[in-house]
Amino acid sequence: MSDKDPQGSHEHDHSHGHGHDHDHDHGHGQDHDHDHGQGSHKDHLEELLGQKKGAIEPEPEVISDVDDPSTRALSEALRSSFAIVKVLLIILVVIFFSSGVFQVKENEAGVILRLGKPVGQGTDVALKPGLHWAFPYPIDEIVKIPLGQSHSVLSTNGWPAMNPEQEIKGDMPAGAESLRPGVDGYVLTSDGNIIHVKATLNYRINDPVRYTFEFADTTELLRNILDNAVFYAATKFTAERALYGDKEAFREEVSNRVQRLIAQHDLGVTLEPISVDTSAPFNVRPSFEAVQQSDLDRNEKINAAQGDASKMLREAEGQAQALISAGISESNQLVQAVRAEAATYNELLPLYREDPSLFKRRVMTEKLQNVFTAAQDKFFMPNRADGAPRELRLQLNREPVKPRGNN
Repeated sequence: MSDKDPQGSHEHDHSHGHGHDHDHDHGHGQDHDHDHGQGSHKDHLEELLGQKKGAIEPEPEVISDVDDPSTRALSEALRSSFAIVKVLLIILVVIFFSSGVFQVKENEAGVILRLGKPVGQGTDVALKPGLHWAFPYPIDEIVKIPLGQSHSVLSTNGWPAMNPEQEIKGDMPAGAESLRPGVDGYVLTSDGNIIHVKATLNYRINDPVRYTFEFADTTELLRNILDNAVFYAATKFTAERALYGDKEAFREEVSNRVQRLIAQHDLGVTLEPISVDTSAPFNVRPSFEAVQQSDLDRNEKINAAQGDASKMLREAEGQAQALISAGISESNQLVQAVRAEAATYNELLPLYREDPSLFKRRVMTEKLQNVFTAAQDKFFMPNRADGAPRELRLQLNREPVKPRGNN
């Protein structure tokens, strides 16, 4: 049960899993110093006996390493690591939640998608400008929709194929003998002709939630609506009207069709003026332009002739009015003169009837008085005694008579 040393002393240090610490110091006098827990001496003996007999497997001996410096260093390192990990976890949590803060700018609407669905009901879905918070991605997703800026879609299904350089410069592609099916776009007019039409639709978003989430691709839907309006309007106009005669009415027809379709689908947008360009097929466009130029020349000459006619008519009307005014004025003067003479005649008639001879002499005297008063030179020719006529000779352009008394 024990090993003997040469000095006859035995020292045992046992550590058991039952919580007993044994320190045995045996001398020759068989003195024992035992330190046991309560009721543990019997168990300790049975354990020692079992180890001798091999009935019970020995438990691994646990040696306390509390005083080992390497163990203490490892323990302190682990405690420091755990503290650093806790701080890092706290920082990550703060960053995780603070990353959900976002700002909605002016002329912009924000929508929070939580697991793919908008958060809120009705008008509360669209967030107003300012700071907001949401769970970080992938729980929440922030969708920002511009409200103030103008958007545009272009319809080119009725326009021939053009490369980007031609689009930027605004050049038309070179004419070909015929249209290329599937490449060049065109529309049919009401008179069975072919023309090219290109339209641009400008709009602003007034309902961001419906515009963004009610349709798979609202922009593509608007482009399809614009294409529909272009083809629809072409069936209402002849080629000549759509190209030259009434382009504004053609544009209005396209715009009205677009407005009806957008109102029908309620796309959440407000329309701005639509621009529409029309062109004859490029291979026959010179002929169209020649006809148009002839029409312009004809209209120019017609307008010039109408201008000359209007000018001549105004001049004739002016002259006629002047003649009429002069005739009226002369007739008024004549009437007044005749009326005055008639009044004078009526006044003199009683005098004439009383003494015609006297009346004649008085009138003759008045007339001679007026003549002598107005005449510069007066010549008096009395009758000859023999009754023979006198010969009167007058010198014309004679020198003026000097007044008497002047040298």
